[in-house]
Amino acid sequence: MSRLDGFSQDEIEHIDVPDTLPILPIRDTVLYPFISIPLIINSKKSIKLLDDIMSGDKTLGLVATHGNIEDPKASDLYLFGTAAKVIRLLKFPEGTIRIIVSGIRRIKIDKIIQEEPYFVSKITHVKDLIDNNIELEATAKNAATQFHKIISLQPYLPDELKIVAMNIDNPGLLADFVASNLNLSVVEKQDILETFDVKTRLEKVTVFLNKELKLLELGSKIQENVQNKIDKTQREFYLREQMKAIQNELGDDDERSLEVKELRDKIEKANMPKDVEKEAVKEINRLQKMPPGAAEYTVSRNYLDWLISLPWSIETKDNLEIVDAKKILDDDHYNLEKVKERILEYLGVRKLKQDMKGPILCFVGPPGVGKTSLGKSIARALGRKFIRMSLGGVRDEAEIRGHRRTYVGALPGKIIQGIQKAGSRNPVFMLDEIDKLGTDFRGDPSSALLEVLDPEQNNSFTDHYINLPFDLSKVMFITTANILDPIPPALRDRMEVIELPGYSLDEKIFIVERFLIPRQLKEHGLTNENLQFSKDVLPEIIQNYTQEAGLRNLEREIATICRKTAKEIASGSKNKFVIQKKNLYNYLGQIKYYSETAQRLTEPGIAIGLAWTPTGGDIIFIESTMMKGGKNLSLTGQLGNVMKESAQAGLSYIRSHSKKLKIKEDFFDKYDIHLHVPAGAIPKDGPSAGTSITTSLVSLLTGRKVKNNLAMTGEITLRGTILPVGGIKEKVLAALRAGIKTIILPEKNKKDIIELPTHIKNKLKFIYVNKIDEVLKAALER
Repeated sequence: MSRLDGFSQDEIEHIDVPDTLPILPIRDTVLYPFISIPLIINSKKSIKLLDDIMSGDKTLGLVATHGNIEDPKASDLYLFGTAAKVIRLLKFPEGTIRIIVSGIRRIKIDKIIQEEPYFVSKITHVKDLIDNNIELEATAKNAATQFHKIISLQPYLPDELKIVAMNIDNPGLLADFVASNLNLSVVEKQDILETFDVKTRLEKVTVFLNKELKLLELGSKIQENVQNKIDKTQREFYLREQMKAIQNELGDDDERSLEVKELRDKIEKANMPKDVEKEAVKEINRLQKMPPGAAEYTVSRNYLDWLISLPWSIETKDNLEIVDAKKILDDDHYNLEKVKERILEYLGVRKLKQDMKGPILCFVGPPGVGKTSLGKSIARALGRKFIRMSLGGVRDEAEIRGHRRTYVGALPGKIIQGIQKAGSRNPVFMLDEIDKLGTDFRGDPSSALLEVLDPEQNNSFTDHYINLPFDLSKVMFITTANILDPIPPALRDRMEVIELPGYSLDEKIFIVERFLIPRQLKEHGLTNENLQFSKDVLPEIIQNYTQEAGLRNLEREIATICRKTAKEIASGSKNKFVIQKKNLYNYLGQIKYYSETAQRLTEPGIAIGLAWTPTGGDIIFIESTMMKGGKNLSLTGQLGNVMKESAQAGLSYIRSHSKKLKIKEDFFDKYDIHLHVPAGAIPKDGPSAGTSITTSLVSLLTGRKVKNNLAMTGEITLRGTILPVGGIKEKVLAALRAGIKTIILPEKNKKDIIELPTHIKNKLKFIYVNKIDEVLKAALER
């Protein structure tokens, strides 16, 4: 290294380098003065350059490029490089050239005077700035020492480099030599090249040396730890094998062998399908070869435990006695005849056909009508286990299908977990609140349920964790929902929908007397001797303290009365408490709900409509008024677009038939009409208010009041035809709760009334209509 092509170091420093040099761009490296490096040349421009200089003094400039560029432009070159001589050149058959170049001195590119066929540049020679002092000497010595340590730790650096570094007495040359042998980026190497102050250059090199040394020491420490662990594992394996040999000689089994044997026995007893058993045996063989300390050991063991604990062939025997099942259903729930009939039908078919697939039912109804408790009752009637899973707020598909075993802490999905918990493969599995399923970036749980709730597919349901098919066709799936709209159509199509409407007043009184009061007395430690409810107080509680289709709030009010009574008895009272109308206020406070039907229908322009809501049904008041103005219809009460369109359609019908309705034809030219639906904070929409809106407007314009205790529902067309609407049972029950006596319905909804219980139909008068004229004739006073 101290000589270049037959020249000494002193002679190199005095080599005459011309002010104009051909420039050879180099990629991925930087050449320093007095350093030799090999290069492979394959570009035509560079080959032409070499051909030209080899016939001369073999001197050229080597300059690094910004980035890895095949055909660099002048702007792609750094401003500083190194003048060098070509020491050796070898040509290869494929056209490439291999050269060895040795640096002479730093140069600066002043001006590119030629770009084709290769770069030629005016250059300036750059000298090192050196101030020999003790501090520089100490910095150089420290750099050499650090470099020696790196050579000892880095396998690709030969020990000969230590001797070379020791013989370099020039601090600048030492910095260049060390930098050329460190694993630095082109940018970092170029920075060293462009640092002309030798002390600063050494300091920069020292920073890189310290960084490299820390990385190597840390890597060495890690390697040492790994090697120690490997040695320890090998030692443990050797000792374990020796222990096995000794135990085999003594005829004893070690704890691990006993564990594996126990698992094999459990697999045999589990009566798994052949493909599942094959996978389980394969997993046990893997487990047997693993050391207990391995991370995979616990994963494999947990997986086997899940496989063994699943009821692959265990099922409960169904109670196929229809009379017994009917008695259990009747004991637990009043009415709900359609649901009970469907369960008894299933039992009848099951009795005739043993391998029948389980039905997939969907109970839809307002809160508190007994959907969830009905599932428990069905399980009791069939003699099956009952599992409930709430789907409310579930947003992750893995909740249904489970996580793959590659994840830390992976578990099967809730379906497989429920089956394992039940301990039989034919439970009644209730998926509660299926309309509350969510969706986000983790997947769509409703899509995962498509396979679970499809009788044609669920006989081979594959959980991501188990990763083996499990037969769910024997399971009776029951889903519950308040409304059907949020359920995706594909999922809804797989279920048999059974609607559970709300309860009438008579039904609620019966349920309270037979079920709710006895249950609340028991839960509060009371008996009929302590507390009694008079006959007349139950309708009062239902009508004045609750307003719901179900029974949840009603049961809370009963519980409130029981708590207050329990408090009095616990305080020492010996009295028998009888709840009557006159003392109800002492227990439940002020009346919460008033029936304002009679008070509202006191003047023209007010009509009562019937609405369906997710909690059952309700009555709505339609109020209209007019004031001087012209051709302006105002609609308020937070109405949706469909309801607004119904109001426009009703007004258009009235204007086009004003003569027939005995209304001044120019009424809309002189007056503005304002239509309002009270309870303005509650959004309202749908076409079923068309008849009540039209009736309200006609009542206002003719001055004829709507008859008391009369409500209506139905969609209106521009021709005055009344179209059928949905939710009839809920609307009828809402009318009954509000004290309505007469209901006007579309003729085509007559079929819905036929399905109503007789005791409800007897309390109401139904008027069926096809045209708005019939509505007005029946609704308006003369």
